[in-house]
Amino acid sequence: MDIFNQESNLVITCNKRLAPYLEAEVIKLGITPSSVFQTGVVVKANGLTSIALNLKLRCASQILYSLAKAKVQNPQQLYDFVYSYPWEKLIDIDNYLSVTCNVNTPSINNTMFLNVKVKDAIVDKLRKVMGRRPDSGPLLTGVVVHVYWKDDEAELFIDTSGETLAKHGYRKIPGKAPMLEALAAATIYASAWDGEKPFVNPMCGSGTLAIEAALMATNRYPGLFRKHYAFSQVKGFDPAYYQQALEEIKNLVIDRNKRSIIATDISKDAIHVVKSNAEVAGVSHLLHIEKCDFADTPVPTDSGFVFINPEYGERLGELKELEETYARIGHFLKQKCAGYQAFIFTGNLELAKKIGLKASRRIEFFNAKIDCRLLTYELYAGTKRKFE
Repeated sequence: MDIFNQESNLVITCNKRLAPYLEAEVIKLGITPSSVFQTGVVVKANGLTSIALNLKLRCASQILYSLAKAKVQNPQQLYDFVYSYPWEKLIDIDNYLSVTCNVNTPSINNTMFLNVKVKDAIVDKLRKVMGRRPDSGPLLTGVVVHVYWKDDEAELFIDTSGETLAKHGYRKIPGKAPMLEALAAATIYASAWDGEKPFVNPMCGSGTLAIEAALMATNRYPGLFRKHYAFSQVKGFDPAYYQQALEEIKNLVIDRNKRSIIATDISKDAIHVVKSNAEVAGVSHLLHIEKCDFADTPVPTDSGFVFINPEYGERLGELKELEETYARIGHFLKQKCAGYQAFIFTGNLELAKKIGLKASRRIEFFNAKIDCRLLTYELYAGTKRKFE
């Protein structure tokens, strides 16, 4: 079997609540999803298409190529199903194998047990057909086989990504409580920022929002920062095709000279992290980075977008202090950001009330396991009638 030239279902996964933005990305790349679910989309395509998707998608986590489905009732039946597949057509005996699983069935309550069962089935088959077995383990550096088993239906996949795509590869220094790159990209998509108007990011922390905005504005795709994908370990992979796809995204970069993306933070360490990560991402020349209190952030006149991701507060003492911070955020927005659209990303809606402005939209997200909202505020210059 040649997955790179044979069409199948590609299941593109993402974190919960990112699916609408992932779907929009896929459609923008000229591919129509056959279905959309809570944590991903499905498209009909071959493995060559998966290479381009791995390089370009900002909101995705994994891209899984479907190999086979079967009804299974217990671990032994799953072993038999996996064993029956012709793995010798996909896995070189000198390569490295890892297995990942997503299980939701009464037959299994230990994912590690299932991983071992699937791995045993694959290496037993390869040993029988080829005389010996490949090395295997938890590292996602070789061929990655993924098994999805829900109730009585199991499906085998080749994970073409390996390490998650949700981390875009430029953030060498994470900083304190950083926002995941895929989440940051999705929130910017949700704002409908056009890449032209000023993008102001006070309290920028590690700078993920500002850097993602700069990457979008210049057509810099995540594939520019990553050196390894699991598809490169599957039999039939053509390095020349990958190099061609990589050159294509390099040629899509549009460089700009204007520094309309502003990132500020009161922490000296945070500013160091932002500058370092922006340098790796190749967008440091596009960012105006300044150490200051958020209320002193320079805001260009007329109109633009202001994004703030303040702390949510976990301890009682913090909450009291953060109430004042959120109130100051409201004052900053009213006094310095007239004519702007403001976006506050928070996991604490009680604190958000202290902003003192009425949100026009509340868009649901998760930050890890924290239920969050992206609150949208229209900051009219003068009266609402005059602004319109």
